Amino acid sequence: MSAYKSAEQYRTIAGRLTLPGHAFIDGDWTAAASGKVFENVDPATGALLGTVAACDGADVDRAVASARRVFEAGDWSRAAPEARKAVLLKLADLVRANAEELAVLESVDSGKTIKDCLNEISHEVPTFFQWYGELADKAFGKVAPTAEKVVAMIVKEPIGVVGLVLPWNFPLLMAAWKLAPALAVGCSAVLKPAEQTPLSALRLAELAIEAGLPPGVLNVVPGFGETAGQAIGRHNDIDAVSFTGSTEVGAYFLKYASESNLKPVGLEMGGKSPMIVLDDADIDDTLVSSAINAAFWNGGQNCSANMRQIVDRRVKDAFLDRVLEKTRALVVGDPLDPATDLGSMVSTEHKERVLSYIEIGKAEGAQTLAGGGASEGLAGAFVDPTVFDNVDPGMRIAREEIFGPVLGVIPVDGVDEALTIARDTDYGLHATVFTRDIDKAFHLAKRLPCGTVAINGFSEGNVTTPFGGYKRSGSMARDNGTEAIDQYLQTKTIWLSLK
Repeated sequence: MSAYKSAEQYRTIAGRLTLPGHAFIDGDWTAAASGKVFENVDPATGALLGTVAACDGADVDRAVASARRVFEAGDWSRAAPEARKAVLLKLADLVRANAEELAVLESVDSGKTIKDCLNEISHEVPTFFQWYGELADKAFGKVAPTAEKVVAMIVKEPIGVVGLVLPWNFPLLMAAWKLAPALAVGCSAVLKPAEQTPLSALRLAELAIEAGLPPGVLNVVPGFGETAGQAIGRHNDIDAVSFTGSTEVGAYFLKYASESNLKPVGLEMGGKSPMIVLDDADIDDTLVSSAINAAFWNGGQNCSANMRQIVDRRVKDAFLDRVLEKTRALVVGDPLDPATDLGSMVSTEHKERVLSYIEIGKAEGAQTLAGGGASEGLAGAFVDPTVFDNVDPGMRIAREEIFGPVLGVIPVDGVDEALTIARDTDYGLHATVFTRDIDKAFHLAKRLPCGTVAINGFSEGNVTTPFGGYKRSGSMARDNGTEAIDQYLQTKTIWLSLK
């Protein structure tokens, strides 16, 4: 028996959803101060889902004031760690209990497949709240070595009010990545979801209050980057910002910080991640599935997508035979149908951007082996999974982030050429290496300037391992793992002289 319902059942659930349309500030729903709204559209159908409050600086001011008030009152920031732990564990349970509703909500909002949404929201999202909840009462300070009449204690304190700015490709998962460590250490938060996908974060705020989070600790301000996002970046009473998104916008947040209160900014940005397949690799199901997943998972709308697949010429034909067979079997269609492998792009505008890169690849001389355009017979923002062969490392499609379902094969001769091409990028978020030679595996892993290197299987790690990049992928951020809480803490030394 399938673990999933039918497409018709998921459509019925979607039809019953109450879609949030207001900001969530100080524990309550509120319209934008300006009264402005923006349209929220289902990218798979083009249907209008509703309107959402278009927050701007005035709303961010209200949210920050609420977050600061409760932070200074200490209801959350000075609560016993085990009390914060209990709330986060309850929130994890509530996410699990409402996972189906949240998954359908996110699928219609983003075009992501219901299978991916259910997997992320049933398992990964609550795991983050649970893991950091469990960590809340297990972070210890230090006592420095001193002379007998002095005690020097090094303690970690919550940094204060944090601004969390989310991308649209993993809406609720990214909210959990940023919120869970921030809440665990006692911070208050002002969270801005991407304007393309605001719904699941707004519903999460409601569940957080139900779990026992004091009003004002979590505020959600939907809106646009140039209004609400910039207001967060420039706000003098926000103590730190964590941003996931494009490198271009990440640079703006550094500028905003430099022109305001010099708040620390954590940046996890784009990528142009390589997959290296050496001549000794087994072209088996694991490798082929990894190649497909690395390029096409979430429609390629993934900052660590391995679009640049650097394959030794001696195994390239066997590799492409298997990859093309699997690519042509992928089902593109209704995101609410569990039989669908690829849903829609997040918006019509993004679909056109991806298609423009595909046309650039053709014009540059890359050989189209599969896909190459919009999906026929589908009216929404759908793009067929596309495979290019004979991609040159200097082509734009090999250097710029496409963020769509495009797999490009770059043929090489040997490990040295593979490494040279893999390193030749402005980004450094992720890489995958396939080889049966452990020496070559570690040789490459040590020399690839990437935050994560997966060997013999595409993986981004899990909650226990840091996730962040080198170079223009954002070396200032390390989401996940115990390192993630450092973004939301500040260090204080207490120097006590004894009589």
